[in-house]
Amino acid sequence: MKRGISFKGYVGATAMAGMTLAALLPSAAWAAASLQEALSGGKATLDVRYRYEYVDQNNSLKNANASTVRSRLGYGSGDFHGITAYLEFENITAVGAEDYNSGANGKTSYSVVADPEGSEVNQAYLAWSGLPATQFKYGRQRIILDNQRFVGSVGWRQNEQTFDAFSIVNTSLPNMVATYAHLSNADRITGTNAEMRSDLLNVTYRGIAAGKLTGYVYLLDYLTSASQSTQTLGLRFSGATALDEAGKLLYALEYAQQGDYGKNPASYTLHYSLAEVGGTVSDITGKLGYEVLEGDGTHSVQTPLATLHAFNGWADQFLSTPAKGLQDVYLSMGGALAGVKLLAVYHDFTADKGGDDYGKEWDLQALKKINKTYTLIAKYAAYGAGAAAGKVDTSKLWLVGQLSF
Repeated sequence: MKRGISFKGYVGATAMAGMTLAALLPSAAWAAASLQEALSGGKATLDVRYRYEYVDQNNSLKNANASTVRSRLGYGSGDFHGITAYLEFENITAVGAEDYNSGANGKTSYSVVADPEGSEVNQAYLAWSGLPATQFKYGRQRIILDNQRFVGSVGWRQNEQTFDAFSIVNTSLPNMVATYAHLSNADRITGTNAEMRSDLLNVTYRGIAAGKLTGYVYLLDYLTSASQSTQTLGLRFSGATALDEAGKLLYALEYAQQGDYGKNPASYTLHYSLAEVGGTVSDITGKLGYEVLEGDGTHSVQTPLATLHAFNGWADQFLSTPAKGLQDVYLSMGGALAGVKLLAVYHDFTADKGGDDYGKEWDLQALKKINKTYTLIAKYAAYGAGAAAGKVDTSKLWLVGQLSF
């Protein structure tokens, strides 16, 4: 797997920072002891996830059977004059025969399961909290903003998405969280890099009783693929209002404008919108939503840094928005039965420009959290292709076992 920043580079930078701090402090002996305590008094984390994924497509490709294990081992240091460090390794290993196309194993006769084998530094950063209500972070890190529609970790895939970035989170104003990040690289789920000079600004205000209001500006400037460079400006409001002791009303509204940015040779302006309403009664939650990613036939709203699996169906048929855009009308219903969380989602897809039928999809999930350590998941997606989608009927099944310490 390719890496944007090497492990040796991170370790060298961390060690140099520690030695520089020790040299600046008045008592070398006291500083060394404190640094040792910070390094040895931290917390280790372990996360292991086994997943079986089956893919059946109505085409000439062989059905995919992917059995993989993802292992993550991390360590976060204690605090040393406001400075902490975190290092996390990640490994993805296939179990048994690789009867699937990972995108890197050359098995193109099979359907795709985008979980290539490999090892990498998933996170490695220094954080400083020396200013009131402010944290600075530098290095490879996980960045999740709002509901991950525009920026997320793609946590469903075995190799999650992290970023080589400098970030600042400030909470000094009442009920407000301001996040800024400058990205130099996206470490993608395929193990490849997307080099960029991108800036993210996200400000959330929670002082409204009915919910939270977020404004954001995302300036994505790709160094190796200028046609992907975009600027997105948006507003999001989401929240809940209690109806009585047993129920509450849920809602979300979002609007964004996206256009070309940086050295993108194109010139366009497109729009994103979301309206969602729902309710919870006696632990049963239902939602009805309408999401639009505008397209003009040549360009369309794209969200390449999003956790895309969480949107527009789990069969992952719309990871890239079609040129005519996408309208997604969806209905979800979830609850718990005998300690098992159940969720069902229905999607109806059409083109934003022209209204062509892009198909329909059913998604089903059962999740059992045995305790804080063990989780079991069974998940199924069935996509029926529309006449104008240029796609084929696709079914996917996942069986997951995960432990986290």
